[in-house]
Amino acid sequence: MSTKPIQTEADGQRLTLSNLEKVLYPRTGFTKGEVLDYYARVADVMLPYLRRRPATFRRFPNGVEKTSFYVKHVPSNPPSWVQTILVPAKEHPEEPVEYVSVDDRPTLLWAANLAALEFHVPLWHVVRGKEVPTPPDHMVFDLDPGPGTTIAECCVVARWIAQRVGRDKIFAKTSGSKGLQLYVRVTRTSWAKASERAHELALAVEKDHPDRVVTNMKKSLRNGKILIDWSQNSPAKTTIAAYSLRGREEPTVSTPVSWDEVDQCASSGVASSLSFDAASVMARLDTLGDLMAPLLGSRLSKPKGVKES
Repeated sequence: MSTKPIQTEADGQRLTLSNLEKVLYPRTGFTKGEVLDYYARVADVMLPYLRRRPATFRRFPNGVEKTSFYVKHVPSNPPSWVQTILVPAKEHPEEPVEYVSVDDRPTLLWAANLAALEFHVPLWHVVRGKEVPTPPDHMVFDLDPGPGTTIAECCVVARWIAQRVGRDKIFAKTSGSKGLQLYVRVTRTSWAKASERAHELALAVEKDHPDRVVTNMKKSLRNGKILIDWSQNSPAKTTIAAYSLRGREEPTVSTPVSWDEVDQCASSGVASSLSFDAASVMARLDTLGDLMAPLLGSRLSKPKGVKES
């Protein structure tokens, strides 16, 4: 790979890519060029989770071992074909924030070339003719392991949540970091109702398993327990997008997993069984396809216990 910027084309758009040999993951030697290659290859399955959603980037210009920062505003001088979304700011609604909408492969690669390794999106998307933020598409349970626990314990808790919602209506993915995230498709509901229902379900699981589960984010309560973070069900909150890389020591990916895999990890206690890097994710897509695809497909029947307006 050349050390000089190169001109290339992606889906009919011209791109300038730079510093392709720069190592962004020193522990493994994973380079910026390999980051771009991964996003170019995974784009077809990743983009449905990004399109028409205001994206927050986490950039690592000097690699994952150096300082990173989150970017909400559109970076300066974007290409003319980059689409944006204006979102009212909570503190100053008269001064909306202009976010990037990662709608296509060229935009994904342009952002990755800025060393945006992570892509975070909200639970809502832009709908023509409706004010933003629009109602939620999904309800999420973000399972975060406290000290002394791992994603294996998250899998145990995930099974308890799935018992209440219905396994065929809830989809799991790794955070690509330490935890597990569960998504339920919702329709015709409000943010208040989605948040209330998520809180109710989290509290019910906590009541049944107070020695294993906590719903309060206070750190002193989390030793040996899994936090069910229901508060993510807010129009202002974001979660890591499916198939996004993470800024960890290795190029791990937020990866959809099957309930068989969740069961196996819960039973074995082997946390590493649900850790996937960029190469293994591409291999999984070849054999398993996108395990979360039904979440984006035709309208699902109403999950057990999920109220709709």
